Amino acid sequence: MAEEPGNQTPNTPDVDESRLERTKVDDLREMAEDAGVSGTSGMRKAELVDAVVEARTGGREDDKDGGDGGDGDDAPDDLGAGPDGGHLRTGEQTSKSLKYSQEVTSTDDEPERAGRSLATTHHEVIRQWAEERGGVPATVEGTEHGDHLGVLRFDFGGDDERLRQVSWDEWFATFDDRRLNFIYQEERSDGRQSTFFRLESPDREDA
Repeated sequence: MAEEPGNQTPNTPDVDESRLERTKVDDLREMAEDAGVSGTSGMRKAELVDAVVEARTGGREDDKDGGDGGDGDDAPDDLGAGPDGGHLRTGEQTSKSLKYSQEVTSTDDEPERAGRSLATTHHEVIRQWAEERGGVPATVEGTEHGDHLGVLRFDFGGDDERLRQVSWDEWFATFDDRRLNFIYQEERSDGRQSTFFRLESPDREDA
């Protein structure tokens, strides 16, 4: 049976699922955050629609998905290792920084020591690192190439108006297309959490 247009949730006149499904992802994410939904940065469009509906109807509809309402309902699915299994991409422009970094190919890998330079292409490792620091995938406005994202960054909640938040899918599609490596630190040498990272291409000098 075809899905009916408009509001499919009884006793909720302010909820119109069809309209939500036509709303842009960035606007859905903002609506979800305004409604107090957490973990929106990694949600896909369908998940954002469900989250907004659930927030506006007074709670999550756990029974619909067979969920038990436990912790982690708002967390995005594991993004996996990516096309290179987390292994580093090398080429003529491979830097000394990459050569001297510890390769990370799993979310279970630990730095050899505090302050150690790490490097990976593992999608889930990168997402976890960013979100633990409040980071949201973003691109720098004005650096786009046609329909392709421009310079990739993370928005850590600062006041940089040049940053435009994007989905993880968009961010990683560009990351993989450009054969980038993610060089980063978990901790500074003094043990404090680090937000240092850089993106580097082994095929060209500029990433």
